[in-house]
Amino acid sequence: MPPQVHGLGLDNQTRCVHWRSALDVIAIKMRCCGEYYACRDCHDALAGHPTRVWPTAEFDEAAVLCGACGDEMSVRTYLGSGNRCPACAAPFNPGCWLHHHFYFATEASRP
Repeated sequence: MPPQVHGLGLDNQTRCVHWRSALDVIAIKMRCCGEYYACRDCHDALAGHPTRVWPTAEFDEAAVLCGACGDEMSVRTYLGSGNRCPACAAPFNPGCWLHHHFYFATEASRP
């Protein structure tokens, strides 16, 4: 059973009111609280505390959830995935790269 995902207006593949395209099917386990959220805006609206980014030393931790199949992957796996789920091949939004600094240390190199 996949972990619970928090967010505003979630659908069954973790899309929220902020990100609703067919490719917006990931959720991020927030470093600050260990809970999955559809996006940072959902976290900011619901969690009641500031976000913290995943440091590079913890990129092997499971922190990204594929909303299409429920597979949890490490930050490192997600960043190197080529914008596809390694378990089910569902495409991920390549534009998410523009927002990775909200979730992951910025010294991460682009895949």
